Amino acid sequence: MHDTLPLLTATDFPAIRRQALNTLQVNLGYRCNQSCLHCHVNAGPNRTEMMDGATVDLVIEVLQVRGITTLDLTGGAPELSEHFRRLVVAARALGVEVIDRCNLTILSEPGQENLAAFLAEQGVQVVASMPCYSPANVDRQRGDGVFDLSITGLQQLNALGYGVPDSGLTLNLVYNPQGPSLPPQQAALEADYKRELLQHFGIRFNHLFALTNMPVQRFGSTLVSKGTFGTYMQLLKQSYQADNLNTVMCRSMISVDWQGDLYDCDFNQMLGLPARLGKTYRPHLRELLGADPEGEAIRIADHCYGCTAGQGSSCGGALESADPAAATISVHAVRHGSAQTVTSGETP
Repeated sequence: MHDTLPLLTATDFPAIRRQALNTLQVNLGYRCNQSCLHCHVNAGPNRTEMMDGATVDLVIEVLQVRGITTLDLTGGAPELSEHFRRLVVAARALGVEVIDRCNLTILSEPGQENLAAFLAEQGVQVVASMPCYSPANVDRQRGDGVFDLSITGLQQLNALGYGVPDSGLTLNLVYNPQGPSLPPQQAALEADYKRELLQHFGIRFNHLFALTNMPVQRFGSTLVSKGTFGTYMQLLKQSYQADNLNTVMCRSMISVDWQGDLYDCDFNQMLGLPARLGKTYRPHLRELLGADPEGEAIRIADHCYGCTAGQGSSCGGALESADPAAATISVHAVRHGSAQTVTSGETP
């Protein structure tokens, strides 16, 4: 695994500061039932780092003390945490909206047979990774058989009311590009997904989030191995949109790793760049019981261009309605001075 942090630290990215904190994004651990090429966490079945019960208790306390409105649960596969369900129940009892970043195949894992029903019962918003509506593309990125299991998971969620109008159960999908290119225009791609998934599988969902692949961990290392790291960074920088700075999630969210340490975002967590909180060099979740991060400087490096390129890409998908062509220039285009775009109707 190539370390990409030394390639990112020298940056001219604009300085930004925190606004009011409303979202706690908690990484419950790096264990996952999949090993995806684009995964910025380098998660997989052999990872053992998982949040303990005492830290989960602290998460619940911080939710209450700080008046957090949204708990965003991620991993790995967050559902593999032995504390996942009690954390969800406790957060919902406090009136906190809970987001589960679900890979869909976890719904078919042994011991998770009633997971979908639990999520529906608690009114959890499901954000599900679905990199394409084409079986070959999904299996290429995430492993053989993943597409079929993902479709089964989506159908299971639909049967419980997820993605169905007026059900109150939100199901959003996440698209990541197959390689070193920016995602297509989110609205057009969402229309394609809705048409194809409904026509072929009877599947409904609310929205599609188009996320840019970040040059860190597994994906960043692959770029280095293939000699395309520099051209991908050039693509991100050339596609920078200043307006995206206003709505990047790091302004209102803080990321918590499996040990309870605080980061400005999940990507900084993977790079080992802790958040700043007063004079504390490596702040822990417990510091939030008495300190407010509003106004603190956000740690930046060149990977931040990934959140502000083209349409912009935060954990909630595109930030701006950018020109489709500007948002889909590939590394090939940067290298050779020509634009290659993905248009509505093409398979992503």
